Amino acid sequence: MKKYYFIILLIFFATKNYSQAKYQIGTLPSLNISKSLKNNWKLNLKTEFRQLFKTGVFKEESISKYEYVHTDVAFNLSKKVGLNNTLAVGFLLRITEGETKQRAIQQFTLVSNFNNFKLAHRIRTDQTFSKTESTEIRVRYRITFNKALNGLTIDNKEYYLKLNNEYVNSFTGNIYDLEYRINPNLGYVFSDNNKIELGIEYRNNGFVNNDNRSRFFAVINWYVNL
Repeated sequence: MKKYYFIILLIFFATKNYSQAKYQIGTLPSLNISKSLKNNWKLNLKTEFRQLFKTGVFKEESISKYEYVHTDVAFNLSKKVGLNNTLAVGFLLRITEGETKQRAIQQFTLVSNFNNFKLAHRIRTDQTFSKTESTEIRVRYRITFNKALNGLTIDNKEYYLKLNNEYVNSFTGNIYDLEYRINPNLGYVFSDNNKIELGIEYRNNGFVNNDNRSRFFAVINWYVNL
């Protein structure tokens, strides 16, 4: 529980320092389907659906209405290149009401195993292409903490804790922005090939350019291995 208190404090101070900043509240469900291939290759399909229910400015009036944002469909091909190292490349389609954007993805992941928890480090670069906007290039770093809530390992029919902390550097033309994300999750393993996670994700960006925005999402992630 102390980890949850720390996350809540980070969110509190972020919103307090930018009390006049914009905010959004919505949901972010996703489905991840993976298929293991020969020679340590793996194919992954992820689809994610974003929608908003409330927008506003802190300490001012807010607007409560439904808004569809976009649907993401991503394909990733990865290969283990060491005991705990993975390289991946991918392609994402972002479907909105007005247009469809394309994104190329390159990724390196390193997993460190400890006695009763795991740490995963992910470095990702991506490039988003649009007909109406300049190309966006991002450099991202995410650290993930995984811990079983029963025993030392995450087994079937058991709960686990997963904490994500990510920093996203964005370059669009001459404009630079930094976004940080905090995402605590409670997961449950149904079987070796099926698990689900429920959590809350907080994102904050725009403070580099004095256009601060906070976003709060209810998150549900479903993972299936074929």
